[in-house]
Amino acid sequence: MEKIRGSNIEVKKINRNQIFRYVNKYEKVSKPDIAAALGISMPTVLQNVKELMDRGLICEVGEFESTGGRKAKVIAPVHNARYAVGVDITMNHVSLVLTNLSGKVLKHSRHQKIFANERQYFKEMGEMAVKFLENAKIPKDRFLGFGISVAGIVALDNNKISISHAIGIRDVPFDIFSQFIPYPCIFSNDANAAGIAEMYGVDDQYDFVYLSLSNSVGGAIIFGKSNAHIGEHSSSIFFGDNFRSGEFGHMMLMPGGGTCYCGKRGCVDVYCSAKVLAKYTDGKLEKFFSELENGNKEFMAAWEEYLSNLAMAIDNVRMAFDCSVIIGGYVGSFIEPYLAHLQEKAARLNVFENDALYIKPCRFRVEASALGAALRHVENFISSI
Repeated sequence: MEKIRGSNIEVKKINRNQIFRYVNKYEKVSKPDIAAALGISMPTVLQNVKELMDRGLICEVGEFESTGGRKAKVIAPVHNARYAVGVDITMNHVSLVLTNLSGKVLKHSRHQKIFANERQYFKEMGEMAVKFLENAKIPKDRFLGFGISVAGIVALDNNKISISHAIGIRDVPFDIFSQFIPYPCIFSNDANAAGIAEMYGVDDQYDFVYLSLSNSVGGAIIFGKSNAHIGEHSSSIFFGDNFRSGEFGHMMLMPGGGTCYCGKRGCVDVYCSAKVLAKYTDGKLEKFFSELENGNKEFMAAWEEYLSNLAMAIDNVRMAFDCSVIIGGYVGSFIEPYLAHLQEKAARLNVFENDALYIKPCRFRVEASALGAALRHVENFISSI
């Protein structure tokens, strides 16, 4: 009897969770829509909708136009029922993002701040994060916590940053970063976090590799086809044996080529990081693309070489994973006007396909890593509904 009762409770929770996710994704739906889309009986829908309304997670916001019968009530999510803040830490800046259950960026800011593995840095970073939260003026009982994104190997089993070449640290416990943040904190690798942001709330679930082209090259491997949502409970991110999956920057691209910061020669990072382009404009990537648009021949030649190298790296990823490749990071913010040309270069390398339409631009051009880090909290909350 206890087993049956437990099973019924679990089924009820699954139904309630599915219904909330459906309403949260489509924003304006009817009860018949929910029943038809999820294959759940109307009495079950009515019961769960009432419970979700009682908990302040969904509400009625009017009526749909009549189609000949009784007007259906419009059911909508209460996105502001919960909030989370994401913090992205790099060598040169700290970025902050506020989101709610919608998964959208509600507010963001970026602060120039050189990283230092020192108590004063963590104190100032914590104060910055708390001030950002206070300025958002949201009720404390609706705040889930901070997601912190770091460019490095985030060892979830040992609760530490194992190594980060990007900010020059090794074996630093999570609580060193969060010691001045008096709220729950979740840590993520920056590329994994950006991958979560890319997949959150999309209509079509699909497998993809997120290729992060920032001051270093990284990535995330996302399995979406067999999962209903993205987050730690769905096991959609492939972490690998040592939480080192997606280190595409250290694949060999040019044997015997330029020296990478990791010590190897010829790594993808040497040829495809944002620094390769930004070096022409004193580290200002946006200026490089501005000059490129103005027809600067030197920059055009550098861009052609960059795209050729990037196409080789992408082709290797495609051969290994046979899935979509999303171009993100700093370079990904500018890639869309040049996407067709990159696809042409990649298509010429592919022995199995005539095109490279699998290469896609990123959805989020601003603070994707910070947003994805915050969405870890959002996903955990939604999974608990």
